[in-house]
Amino acid sequence: MASPCQVDSRRNWYLLQCKARQDERGQEHLARQGYEIFRPLCLRERLVRGQRQVVEESLFPGYLFICLGDDGWGPLRSTRGVLRVVNFGGRPLPVDERVIAQLRSASAVTQACLSEGDRVRISEGPFAELEAIFLRMDGTERVVLLLDFMERSQPVRVPLKAVRKD
Repeated sequence: MASPCQVDSRRNWYLLQCKARQDERGQEHLARQGYEIFRPLCLRERLVRGQRQVVEESLFPGYLFICLGDDGWGPLRSTRGVLRVVNFGGRPLPVDERVIAQLRSASAVTQACLSEGDRVRISEGPFAELEAIFLRMDGTERVVLLLDFMERSQPVRVPLKAVRKD
């Protein structure tokens, strides 16, 4: 399904700066007002209460993308969580639709529904075409897999983009 920004040439994507640690709040309030919002997310490994956990975070903390026409600027100033529209020379600068499409595509790959224990296939690199078991994310762009190699199970780290779910 095409977004309103793709369908209507008078609408463009813009970048919003949010108040400190309030990008999720800004997204929620703007969505309630009917705006089309995009907040790219990524998975990161964090230490939470002494335990390593994979958490979902904003790819660009403190920023959101919004699809707007010429008439939708007014309510932004009073929306909770939103600080301002990012501008250059006093004018908001549109973000190219292709950039948004590329971010959406990358975000979908990063959030590929991998759970501990899932069987995956490595698609590139020295372990190409081998099967492994997904253990966990290792940061945002790498995964830890359990690979049966030489009659032993070995943990290996490979790029997320080199893994596909079987």
